[in-house]
Amino acid sequence: MSSITADGQATHAHTSNEFGVGEFITTYVFSRDHKVIGLQFLFSTLLWFLIGGLLAIGIRWQLAWPWSDMPVIGPMLFSAEGGQISPEFYTMLFTMHATVMTFLVIIPILAGAFGNYLIPLMIGADDMAFPTLNMLSYWVMWPAFLFFGGSFFVAGNGASSGWTSYPPLSSISEAAPGSGLAQTMWLIALTCVGISSMMGSVNYMTTIIQMRAPGMTMMRLPMTIWGMFITALLQAFALPVLTAAGFMQLADRMFGTGFFVPEGLIVNNSEMAAGGGQPLLWQHLFWFYSHPAVYIMILPAMGMVSDILACFARKPLFGYKPMVYAICGIAGLGFIVWGHHMFVSGMNPGLGMTFMVATMMIALPSAVKTFNWLGTIYGGKIQFTTPMLFALSFVLMFVIGGLSGIFMAATPVDIFIHDTYFIVAHFHYVLFGGTAMAVFGAIYFWFPKMFGRMMNEPLGKVHFLLTFLFMNGTFFTMHILGAVGFPRRLADPYHYETFRHLLPMNQFMTICAILMVACQIFFIVNFFYSIFFGPKAGRNPWHANGLEWQAPSPPGHGNFDFQPIVYRGPYEYNSPEVDEDYYPQTQPPNQRGDTDEPATMVNH
Repeated sequence: MSSITADGQATHAHTSNEFGVGEFITTYVFSRDHKVIGLQFLFSTLLWFLIGGLLAIGIRWQLAWPWSDMPVIGPMLFSAEGGQISPEFYTMLFTMHATVMTFLVIIPILAGAFGNYLIPLMIGADDMAFPTLNMLSYWVMWPAFLFFGGSFFVAGNGASSGWTSYPPLSSISEAAPGSGLAQTMWLIALTCVGISSMMGSVNYMTTIIQMRAPGMTMMRLPMTIWGMFITALLQAFALPVLTAAGFMQLADRMFGTGFFVPEGLIVNNSEMAAGGGQPLLWQHLFWFYSHPAVYIMILPAMGMVSDILACFARKPLFGYKPMVYAICGIAGLGFIVWGHHMFVSGMNPGLGMTFMVATMMIALPSAVKTFNWLGTIYGGKIQFTTPMLFALSFVLMFVIGGLSGIFMAATPVDIFIHDTYFIVAHFHYVLFGGTAMAVFGAIYFWFPKMFGRMMNEPLGKVHFLLTFLFMNGTFFTMHILGAVGFPRRLADPYHYETFRHLLPMNQFMTICAILMVACQIFFIVNFFYSIFFGPKAGRNPWHANGLEWQAPSPPGHGNFDFQPIVYRGPYEYNSPEVDEDYYPQTQPPNQRGDTDEPATMVNH
């Protein structure tokens, strides 16, 4: 079928043959269908989520029971050390944990999985603007998977210069056990991730701008799509900087250039042949991307949570336009605050003041969003479904993470807490308490659309409750550790007597962390059981308004079995114009009736 876009132009829908229906390889492996690609991203990132969680358990084990034998896997991995984690291995653990969670989980699960699956469905398009480019954006991730994964099996057992890869530790192969081939593989993998994300961002921007259904104006877009759109802009403008920096560091390591290696540097009694570079240049280039990346890791989650809150509060989203402007404001300010990650680098105090003020200004649009979420649920007929519980948790955790961020925006405070667990607490509240909880909520919310079946609600609530409890047990305590200066990145902080009394607190956190990982078994069982045996879902099991809920569950190729025409925004809940408490975007004005069929089909 053909569909008509918002600007009145007809677009050719892809036929079955183009997608290779009936051919397993082209349908499920090298597919160009945005839904299959979205699910490929989803399954891949969930697997890496598990690996990243296990790496975190290794970190927590060392901090709770330093230099003790790790049960079961200790003798297998650390036989030379008598089953104990070595200091070098600990350095690798926190490097690769952060690397995996940032580059292989949070960013690709938001933009790759949900972006791919939801964008065409939520704007009324039959696919992405460039299906082949879309397919490549997933398969370019595979060299990244292989290089990151393969780095565990070469000398050093993985890169160990931190996820920030600061030179000269990362630029000189002789600098540390993990600075050799493992670091080279890390850089190649990072470059592949960057290329993949840039491919996706071009596709997302073009699709959202050019392929909206008739009537789908920009101010009728769901907040999820606004989050994806702004994220794509951030990726398009910030990622080339990091990708170029990755090539430059690779050149330093492999071809002897001197972008980041200073003059006269001597490492392990060897003088570097090249020099004249600036280690600080890498920090500027890295954070020019990686601070906007913080918003790449949170803006889509904010959008998805906004949709879930409005749906289960059965109320219009409070302050739609201010929320859109707030997202734009956060993204714009995100480009001028990277220096707050470098307050301890010897930065000019005047420049530091500029970055400090700009950073604090981000609190304003962030507060707008928070108050709008509270305004949305205030007075609503709240349905405490599993997705809603995760969405409410996101708001609460984001507030805690956001407030702790204001402390480190101030230069004098940041200099004290920069290398402490206060920072670790802050970004885990934002990225796990915030983004990961939003991702769980989004999976429970859109699972019926993805697989045509419902997930088990009681199991979902058990999963939420245990995750919420153990997450706070793990991460909230980090604030206390950080406030007394407990250092991060040290395999044995108790070497300093002043920190020895904090050992029981670390043991409590580690027990909570182990239980938090363990309780994900409820999610895994629920997820895979429901794919095959969950109750069948209709088109619109949540009685939501968005376009995606008017398509079949799961949607076939081309997504819609009718031409969607949009009459209103996606948040018209409890409208006086209709009897039901929801008012789909495709339902013509004044049409009444409760049916599982899309309004456009009922008309005909």
